[in-house]
Amino acid sequence: MPKLIRAPVLQVRSRVFDSARWQGYRARPDDIVIATYSKCGTTWMQCIVCMLVFKSAARRPVWDLSPWLDMRLFGPIEETLEQAEAMTHRRFFKSHLPYDALPVYEGTKFIHVARDGRDAAMSLYNHFARFTPAARQMLDGVSLGDPKFATPYPPVLHDPAACFHDWIEDGGSQGDPGASFFHVENSYWSARHDPNMLLVHYNDLKKDRAGEIRRVADFLGIEIPAADWPAIVEAASFEAMKSHADELIPAAHVLWEGGGNSFLHKGTNGRWRDVVAKPDLDLYDAKIKAAFSAPLARWLENGRLIAGDPRQTA
Repeated sequence: MPKLIRAPVLQVRSRVFDSARWQGYRARPDDIVIATYSKCGTTWMQCIVCMLVFKSAARRPVWDLSPWLDMRLFGPIEETLEQAEAMTHRRFFKSHLPYDALPVYEGTKFIHVARDGRDAAMSLYNHFARFTPAARQMLDGVSLGDPKFATPYPPVLHDPAACFHDWIEDGGSQGDPGASFFHVENSYWSARHDPNMLLVHYNDLKKDRAGEIRRVADFLGIEIPAADWPAIVEAASFEAMKSHADELIPAAHVLWEGGGNSFLHKGTNGRWRDVVAKPDLDLYDAKIKAAFSAPLARWLENGRLIAGDPRQTA
């Protein structure tokens, strides 16, 4: 195993994620960790990295190829760890944990994808509202079985504006402040100068998909033949992924009504403008000012192409 650079300095256990599940992780020197707050482009980046790793635009079941160790809904961690150990391709893990709750090994590359919190919250509402009964049963089982909570998973409000208000209160932490949007974004921003860290923004993926994919490839040290680039860039469009959602995430039908088509919902920004009342938007602005530095707040709202490269920010 490669050298451990930093052990986790924070333990996070929400109703959905548990950092303790990483304790059995055995690093390889070229591992990749795609770490985000929920609904910020995680699956999008997984698909991009998958195509880069395999150097092909062919559709692959990305969830089967990208282990998610901190997810509590998929049963005991041993099976996921065994699957990760058996993989022969360059591994790319998924996580919704903050950076300070993850182990950092020599050679491991971290890709953090961020998004405006208002857009993440609206996307998260759709995510929750379309849970299947089986998904609700799994969520209830974890929450009831954990003495930290010992209650069913909270019901999903049918009003997206009410959900947005609740989200602002705790940053969508689902029971642990360390899993909140505010802590997660601060943790990765603090590591923006680390050579093993790449910060990518959802807005930039939408505005310059080809340029951002090249940034990711350069960061990972992956060379793609020029003739193969157009197919990869096209396959990484949201529209292309949504049209092949059942191939990319075939297990999604277990968790969401409508399967992968619901999971990859719209991929648009700004839907909160017609939903959230001004008092709650003002509350969000106040929370952002209190939780984030001005450069981080500007980057989260606009992305690198407008706010500048986080690595160049003092």
